[in-house]
Amino acid sequence: MIAPGTMSELAFNKYKRCQWWFLVALSIGFLIIGQSAAVILGRFYYDQGGNSKWMATLVQTAAFPLLFIPLYTIPSPAETSTSVSSSIKVIVLIYFCLGVLIAADNMMYSTGLLYLSASTYSLICASQLAFNAVFSYFINAQKFTLLIINSTVVLTFSASLLAINEDSQEPSGLSQGKYLIGFLCTLGASAAYSLLLSLMQLTFEKVLKKETFSVVLEMQIYTSLVATGAAVIGLFASGEWRTMHGEMESFGKGQVAYVMTLVWTAIAWQVCSVGVVGLIFLVSSLYSNVISTVSLAVTPIAAVIVFHDKMNGVKIISMLLALWGFASYIYQNYLDDAKARRAQAHSQNDSAC
Repeated sequence: MIAPGTMSELAFNKYKRCQWWFLVALSIGFLIIGQSAAVILGRFYYDQGGNSKWMATLVQTAAFPLLFIPLYTIPSPAETSTSVSSSIKVIVLIYFCLGVLIAADNMMYSTGLLYLSASTYSLICASQLAFNAVFSYFINAQKFTLLIINSTVVLTFSASLLAINEDSQEPSGLSQGKYLIGFLCTLGASAAYSLLLSLMQLTFEKVLKKETFSVVLEMQIYTSLVATGAAVIGLFASGEWRTMHGEMESFGKGQVAYVMTLVWTAIAWQVCSVGVVGLIFLVSSLYSNVISTVSLAVTPIAAVIVFHDKMNGVKIISMLLALWGFASYIYQNYLDDAKARRAQAHSQNDSAC
């Protein structure tokens, strides 16, 4: 049997070894590429004059209709007779609650970034791994090995080192009250994000109990629908929608660049989200968060290429630490995979006898 919480037994038993590793690798690529691109585009949006918190929140989920394309074009195997279907009302309620949590989480992140420097913001965001470790232990019965502990600690140090290296100071003229709001919002967003991942894993295992990858897309679509609706309501209720036209006209690179920045930011966040949910389904919520933290070290490489940022020794060390932590977790998955496959083979041989 697979160690509780180490790998998703539901997905592991469904796919062959090469298929499972391919989907894991694909999800990792989606998460890292999507998150890195979204962060770079988000920075570009603010650098060129964008300042809407609700618009920054909205674009994180607004591109969900694109997921209907793979949902209806990629064939999905028929459900097995052992699959258990939960009440539609229960599933709708879960999707609604998760969607509202996503919207609140996105808004807290946007508020935190508005009131804090990039260094302080990134340092606080690094705490999400610690939050996820706690939630995974109590909600998902995550089993911790020395390799997993090593990976979690090293990746947290990597992100913290990168954050401390930032030269930027707190925004000028910032009051103590706004700084406190930014700090609490970012800390709350880190905790909420970690809780969200654990709840998604619990939903896959205890409620949906489906064995097809399409369930990943369905969860992402319907929770994003709720989150987008909440963001739209917030955009109009706050009155920020009135400033959109002026913001577009004053955008540094022009109106077309403004629209394309928002469009591609939304697409990048959806690519990232599919990777996040896919890793929760295939492995665990903690693993998904580990890969999210790895992208904190990948993003500076993109920043060097796009914005010509300096690559100093601290950033290089941070990336090496991230690769070390990533390799530790991958090796733990390799050991779990080999052990589970041997147990599965022995079980089949005993049945044949």
